[in-house]
Amino acid sequence: MPLKRGIGVSAGVVIGDAVVLDTEEVRIPRRTVSKNEIAHEMELVNKAFAAAQAEVVPEREALAARAGNELADIFGFHERWLADPKPRKEICGLIESRLYSAAYAISVFMRKYRRRFQEMNSPYLQERAKDVLDIERRLLHHVGGEVRSELAELETPVIVVAHDLTPTQLVMLEKTKRILGFATDAGGSTSHTAILAAGLGIPAVVGLEDITSHVSSGDTLVVDGLHGVVVINPDAAQREDYDSQAAHLLEVRATLEELRDVASETRDGERVELLGNIEFPSEVPGCLEKGATGIGLFRTEFLFLQDGPHPDEEAQYEVYRSAVEQVGDRPLVIRTMDLGGDKIHPGGGWEAEKNPFLGLRSIRYSLQNLTMFRAQLRAIVRASAKGDVRVMFPLISRIMELRQAKFVLNLVMEELEEAGYEFRSPIPVGVMVETPAAAICARELAQECDFLSIGTNDLIQYTLAVDRSNERVAQLYTPADPSIIRLIRGVVRDAASGDAKVSICGEMAGDPIFTILLVGLGLRSLSMAASHIPLVKKIIRSITLADAERVKRRVLSFETEREVLNYLRDETRKVWGDI
Repeated sequence: MPLKRGIGVSAGVVIGDAVVLDTEEVRIPRRTVSKNEIAHEMELVNKAFAAAQAEVVPEREALAARAGNELADIFGFHERWLADPKPRKEICGLIESRLYSAAYAISVFMRKYRRRFQEMNSPYLQERAKDVLDIERRLLHHVGGEVRSELAELETPVIVVAHDLTPTQLVMLEKTKRILGFATDAGGSTSHTAILAAGLGIPAVVGLEDITSHVSSGDTLVVDGLHGVVVINPDAAQREDYDSQAAHLLEVRATLEELRDVASETRDGERVELLGNIEFPSEVPGCLEKGATGIGLFRTEFLFLQDGPHPDEEAQYEVYRSAVEQVGDRPLVIRTMDLGGDKIHPGGGWEAEKNPFLGLRSIRYSLQNLTMFRAQLRAIVRASAKGDVRVMFPLISRIMELRQAKFVLNLVMEELEEAGYEFRSPIPVGVMVETPAAAICARELAQECDFLSIGTNDLIQYTLAVDRSNERVAQLYTPADPSIIRLIRGVVRDAASGDAKVSICGEMAGDPIFTILLVGLGLRSLSMAASHIPLVKKIIRSITLADAERVKRRVLSFETEREVLNYLRDETRKVWGDI
């Protein structure tokens, strides 16, 4: 049967009838009004903004209750944008100066606004274009414009096939229990829709390029979000096989719930620490609920990516203090701002760079913006008085960057001590190993800090020269490449010789296919999204250290990523079936 391969962004297997959505571009015909109608049309705009605001707040709160604040904050952009008086003022200006109708003025303004995001180099900001489209639909609905929506007509749960889906569309379908899974032409693993799908547990495959051309409404589809596969009209044997896989996954999830309070250790007693990755303090309880023994990566750059001015020292302190207090006596590793690349403040002020991932980002940006950097370090150091806080610097590629960052940290600590603040001293300092340069010089870095954390997301990208957000080359981005595995082995070995602890915090850490290998390579601390902790723990508790070392030796003999993946899948199946 026809089979399409894309990017699996939310694990799970579902079988069901397809509904193909047409591209839902908002088309509002040009319409003008008389001068006597201007006040009425402007009032329509004001009422539409007020109604949309009143609508989005309870939607965000309901999503937070179902899936946590991290996912719900995706709609924070909607809330903040609708509360901003500037867009409303500009739309009303179009009505007043050009006599546009309310609906047409909204459409013209929003289309121009959306285009600004679509033309940006940053994938993070390009993703905002879908948020703008969502907001436009909301406003037009409340102003009385014709906004076609096939989603509202669905009566039974289906597999949705579309060119793309917006976060609002997905949340609406999930809330009404009308979606089994989805498959889209566009999209990548870091899109808001993909993040929501994973958080809500909706199996999904994106980046299929032309799935809408191959599927008709009413076709039977299999969506395998674990392997990134969509099967169109499966035969009886395929249906039986995928039905079995779906049933097995349900059994797996039920078993994992029992593991929260048991130790993460191999059958022969080797302890492997499992930590959580977070972006907001509100995520801490979810990590602890899944069995995390602390937070191994608190990404702080999202504090700086909201509309409006950057947070000052006091605002940051309150965020870090909240996280520390929720973690309790467990470790909290706070990474300093990783701005630049695809994480650029939407308010402007950034100089365009031809290749921003090789430009002014992360620690380089911090060291050239010392006022911001010092304010963040002051807030972190002050929060350390509340618990086991550790500082981690991102994208260190040479020893001088680490020394400069430590120098600024020491200055900040001296200032705070003179001002009478209490804080932890010394504060453990670590670096992210995210470039080949850092991996090769891990021994020297380990001699000047307390711990190293391997950030595989960027390490893979820089080592293989692959932009993982680029759908045309995303298939070349793989943790299974022998070069990546050898770099990790070298970092672990060199960190030990430098008397520094080493952990891994990229997505590879939470991928169960790599768990046995990572233990075999000597890693005893893995940090990941909370949802991955139970499955990784289950695998660790199913092996011995000898098993892991045997797997490591075999993997290091392979020449291609395909050999690595096939072998690791086979070894994982031996331990605990097809996960």
